[in-house]
Amino acid sequence: MKKLDALVIGATGATGQEIVSQLLRDDSFNSVSIFVRKDPNITHSKLKTYIIDFSKIKNYKDLIKGDVLFSCLGTTLRVAGSKDKQYLVDYTYQYEFAKIASDNGVADYSLVSSIGANEKSPFFYPKIKGELEMAIKKFPFKTIHIFQPPTLIRQQELIRTGEKIGIKIFRWLNFFGILKSQKPLPVNILAEFMIEQIKKKQKEKITTFKSIN
Repeated sequence: MKKLDALVIGATGATGQEIVSQLLRDDSFNSVSIFVRKDPNITHSKLKTYIIDFSKIKNYKDLIKGDVLFSCLGTTLRVAGSKDKQYLVDYTYQYEFAKIASDNGVADYSLVSSIGANEKSPFFYPKIKGELEMAIKKFPFKTIHIFQPPTLIRQQELIRTGEKIGIKIFRWLNFFGILKSQKPLPVNILAEFMIEQIKKKQKEKITTFKSIN
């Protein structure tokens, strides 16, 4: 298997950080290019950091070249400040980046979506996640991997108080056999699973992972 050149957006988020960290340690990958709004101050011989304006993605199209794209961008309504701004991050930026990657011949695409993603959902967040999934499936990537993880257990320094409470509640329910399909998942396990799928020879063009083991 030839060594791969990976692209990552959302590299400063919890899942993206873990993916980048694991890719840099993985000998199957020749280079890791991250596209970020702020410099994460990471140095590594395999790492290429591009600080970009996501509202002007087309200006960077010549940089968006490689073998696989990991798309991990995401925000919350509270952080974004409005539904329109959240839509930009969770749909528009990821869609436009994927389109350029596809046009540039990137073969494999991996998307961090969300449990319950459905373009027909009456709820805003799962609806935009579902809309993005449907749009991505139309691109001519060789393989498309869509991951719908449950609540993610982020790195300790990133976990908010509300998240800690939510995770404890889920674990308590899981202990009694309730909502086992929504058992909180550590981001390092998700990242490892995503990378493993890229290294496998997939026969199906599109695979959606609703459970991650």
